[in-house]
Amino acid sequence: MLDIRGLTKRYKKFVALDHFDLHVDRGELFGFVGPNGAGKTTTMKIVAGLLRPDGGSVTVEGHNILKERAYVRECIGYMPDYAGVYDNMKVFEYMEFYAAAYQIQGLQARERYQQLLEMVGLSGKINDYVEDLSRGMKQRLSLARALIHDPRLLILDEPASGLDPQSRYHLKEVLKYLSREGKTIVISSHILSELSEMCTDIGIIDKGKMILRGSLIDIMDQVNQNNPLEITVYDGMEEAARILREHPKVQTVSFNYHKIVVNFSGSHEEEARLLNKLVMNGVLVYEFIRRPGSLENLFMQITEGKEEVMIQRFHQAEEGE
Repeated sequence: MLDIRGLTKRYKKFVALDHFDLHVDRGELFGFVGPNGAGKTTTMKIVAGLLRPDGGSVTVEGHNILKERAYVRECIGYMPDYAGVYDNMKVFEYMEFYAAAYQIQGLQARERYQQLLEMVGLSGKINDYVEDLSRGMKQRLSLARALIHDPRLLILDEPASGLDPQSRYHLKEVLKYLSREGKTIVISSHILSELSEMCTDIGIIDKGKMILRGSLIDIMDQVNQNNPLEITVYDGMEEAARILREHPKVQTVSFNYHKIVVNFSGSHEEEARLLNKLVMNGVLVYEFIRRPGSLENLFMQITEGKEEVMIQRFHQAEEGE
């Protein structure tokens, strides 16, 4: 669906994108993660046709966005991080205005925007002035506007920025619905926990380069494998300590009453074998878990320059599949 190759963009001496690559398959809900200044917005503006790159190529469904702008405008819906609105318009006038920009008029336009406003929870605001809407409502209106021409690819730059929890939840549910309906969605966000709840794939960009890219399941599996094991022992602590200290995959062990925290570099199978060995040697294990990881921890590891071990392990896991 979306294919980016060697994308480069400079602002004087600042390199915003440095031979950036990205591929998003049809139907994916792709989460785009990175610190401020990493290149997310620049990438999205280039894909939406609002900014020209200095190098590289971008194709959507095989069509070059620089050479076939009319086609791209037809198939892409773009929502910036903060969408300007015409405050002196009523909601239905605002939607009619943007529908007309895509040659959608009359009954067709009315049916289309009524359906979209209902989907984003604004059907009761159709006769209100845009300036009277809350920030969350304006963001939802902006999403409805981006969908007016029924695009196949949605580019959403920080759509949840500044929203209250209820508005973020509503937006998340709408995006999940659109994904189920077959839309391909690229969404950037700093609210990483929300991305983990709805995205099929994520990519982490830093300093204009894609640092890590993969399915959310695979990446989170690797995140968790970098976290310690927590073992709660009801009886047999001395035997447990002996087994753990002798295990070649155990790096460090710490004890706190009945709880043992173990830095363990083994695979899932080796975890299972370790648990079996503890039990077979008479250790009464009450709990045996890998401390859960988070996208936030992964993000901090990468953007603080600690990504090499994580990325190496991720690619090793992929090769071993």
